[in-house]
Amino acid sequence: MSQQELTYLALGDSYTIGEAVEEKERYPVQLKEALNESGFSINSPKIIATTGWTTDELMAGIKKEQLTEPFDLVTLLIGVNNQYRNRSIEAYRSDFRRLLRIANRFAKGKKKRVFVLSIPDWGATPFGKANLEVITSAIQKFNVVNKEESERFGVNYIDITPSSYKALDDLSYVAHDQLHYSGKMYGEWAKLLLPYVQKSLK
Repeated sequence: MSQQELTYLALGDSYTIGEAVEEKERYPVQLKEALNESGFSINSPKIIATTGWTTDELMAGIKKEQLTEPFDLVTLLIGVNNQYRNRSIEAYRSDFRRLLRIANRFAKGKKKRVFVLSIPDWGATPFGKANLEVITSAIQKFNVVNKEESERFGVNYIDITPSSYKALDDLSYVAHDQLHYSGKMYGEWAKLLLPYVQKSLK
């Protein structure tokens, strides 16, 4: 497997496209580099993500791409904008279930090759810090849903939310816009993902 060129699809929003950071600092790109360094051969990730996207907008974006080829690895990180726009938890759960089925289809039906990341807490950034308690409470509710649905569906679930609180005491984890995270934070997420992905590819 390690000699075969593998393909990677990353689905999400600003955290996946890497708003306010360079392309090389995006977490999917850093994950690809880490996998290549560990002996795998991963192509540059195909990223379907746009800053501001909610779950329904991600589904529309996927449909617009008209992808037909399968992928060896799929990551999914979505929901912060559902929370930010005060969208309902019930609608999020319904959309998230659909996105899990979509991700699994792209992964050739191999659930062990689908990786869901929890929603980071943007309340830990300078932009959100004044409302940290309220934002944290809301994000937790959305993360309860994506964890429940991921575990029910049988895909990998990686809790990256605790790492987002590093931004409270260290601004090097925050991008220049004071709202999104820096490449350093995305590197933390790639490190958390790495062992799960390595195990699935062996």
